[in-house]
Amino acid sequence: MYEAAERLCRTAVGDGPREASAARTVGQIAETLADTRSRDCVTFAVDLVSRLLPGGAMSPGDSDRLLRSVAAKLVKAQHLRDIEPLFGELPDGGLGPAVELRACLLGELALIGSGTGRRSLDAYAEKLRELGHPLARLPGTRLDVEHRFAVRVRGLGSIKTAKQLRSRFPEVPPTDGGVVAGRGAGDARDDGRANAAARPFRAGGWAREPEARFFTLPSPLAPDDFGISFLKELPLRCLEGEGSRRGSALACATTPDDVLNELFSASYVGGVTGHGQGGAYARLYAWESLYALMGLPAGVPLLEAVRRAADHRWLRFMAFTDWFHHDTSDLAFAVLDPDRTRVAVLAASDTDVDSDGPG
Repeated sequence: MYEAAERLCRTAVGDGPREASAARTVGQIAETLADTRSRDCVTFAVDLVSRLLPGGAMSPGDSDRLLRSVAAKLVKAQHLRDIEPLFGELPDGGLGPAVELRACLLGELALIGSGTGRRSLDAYAEKLRELGHPLARLPGTRLDVEHRFAVRVRGLGSIKTAKQLRSRFPEVPPTDGGVVAGRGAGDARDDGRANAAARPFRAGGWAREPEARFFTLPSPLAPDDFGISFLKELPLRCLEGEGSRRGSALACATTPDDVLNELFSASYVGGVTGHGQGGAYARLYAWESLYALMGLPAGVPLLEAVRRAADHRWLRFMAFTDWFHHDTSDLAFAVLDPDRTRVAVLAASDTDVDSDGPG
């Protein structure tokens, strides 16, 4: 297989259909090798995607996906003793495919608790931090708040109905004070923050463009008023037409780890029109989104972000509008800051709206 892929790499130069087909086949072979337990297969898979496959043979997005996929499969299928030799030589300053693959490997190893404690791996991770690689800001071990990442729990799939939401999270009752406070909220547009908040869903290829919005309040919101009554007064696309379908909107209290896990899963699993991005980048995108929802600067350490997250109030909500289809994956969160004067809202749907009417 390696020899066949090596020959194909020599024909994958250019941007024509034949070259693109050859590059895709090489990628499939590399993924198969990565998934086959053998020291030689580790070497062959890494060689194909980081050295032999010509630059430009794939689009940047497909190339990134392939590197992340091969890294994830290697960590899942291979012995660590066969992966460790890949880190024997430190990068010399460039961030090409070979370095990117190893950065992804370290990210995947961190999620299974094998990312630290070995000299070559620790040295490589430190070099990535010096080079400013984005994955290097993440710790080499899984944090407690990340305990649900990539863990499937039987019976705990996506929430599609109000009954499921109420059965898993405590509902926040509607209040008149929430209505009044919602009407006084001001739009605080921040495109950069919105892009970071929505990135897990865009990277995963969710079918609909996410909605990320931010609001300010003239005075602190009473804790009990942070609920669906408040949210329904905000100018949110996801709540337009509330009441036009059978069912009542509701909001339930949740926790930062629940939100973080859903953000991770959005790009780790991938949407109906996209691909999974692998654990390393799904983890990065989830944290970047959580930071954006809380309005934290990127320089805040992750453990400090965890501490601050506990001081925020977190909601899951759903409604019966054209946004919430209740058939694939719908997500909607709202976050109230500790001063109770800033609110962030993030909503996403993985339903193909083009085939399901306007929304």
